[in-house]
Amino acid sequence: MPELPDTAALVLACREAGLDPGPAVPLRRHATTVYRLPATGQDLVAKVAPLATRARADRAIHLTRWLRDHEFPCIEPAEVDQPIEADGFVVTFWKHYEQHQRAAPSARHLGHLLRQLHALPAPPVDLPAAAPLQHFTELADSAATLSREDRTWLVEERHRLLTDYALLTFPLGTGMLHGDAYPGNTLWDGDTAVLGDWDEPAFGPRELDLAPTLQGGIRFGRSNAELDAFTTAYGYDPRDWQGLATLTSMRDLHTLGSFIRRTQQGDTAAAKELDIRIASLRRRDNSSWRAA
Repeated sequence: MPELPDTAALVLACREAGLDPGPAVPLRRHATTVYRLPATGQDLVAKVAPLATRARADRAIHLTRWLRDHEFPCIEPAEVDQPIEADGFVVTFWKHYEQHQRAAPSARHLGHLLRQLHALPAPPVDLPAAAPLQHFTELADSAATLSREDRTWLVEERHRLLTDYALLTFPLGTGMLHGDAYPGNTLWDGDTAVLGDWDEPAFGPRELDLAPTLQGGIRFGRSNAELDAFTTAYGYDPRDWQGLATLTSMRDLHTLGSFIRRTQQGDTAAAKELDIRIASLRRRDNSSWRAA
């Protein structure tokens, strides 16, 4: 097993759960580390996150179990007593979904998933109120790699957007949100598309779950045909709604977060992309960005 800083936590958590920890295979290292655990005999993945996110981990486990009980297609948590605290981290275990080099489910699949999700009753889980860009100011202020001018501009832009957001009227009303819904957070379970990454569920305006995919039409080359398929599958098209520009601009700022963190860790490619995105935002253009 590669000796990453959270390896000891993974081993301890596996032992507590009665699972074989190795050889574990790191799949992704971002704000959290995801490992595949082929030796368990169940083909699971483990998500190792900072201990400060314990409440978020609890919420993800309880909510996905409730969603699956209601036959909603989402990723499946492993049948172990979890989350598990270990060595300064919190660890959760999930079914591994082999993708066989397939492309992610389409925007149309996501539209169907969100339509189902938004039609469900309120879950018996304490969902926080949606708070877009809640920690963005602290993140920008802590980013020593940003110029003072860029930090100031980003904080002021956040304030401007949240002021506009507070004045919006939302045609779809409020309800349970996934919180980070875009096609990249979907997986194939056989021939069924399932929704993953339940780190940010919330209660709030449903349009917040539509904005990331529509932002993809501005920043990441998603075609009009894909956006048409997405909104048709969902059953509502907000592209003529005056509030959408505010939501997609908020999503623009949100996507800077991972690049700021990676830049502070010495990732030169992330630093280059971060500079491109901030310059684009300050010019207020709609240029395309490179996906994370």
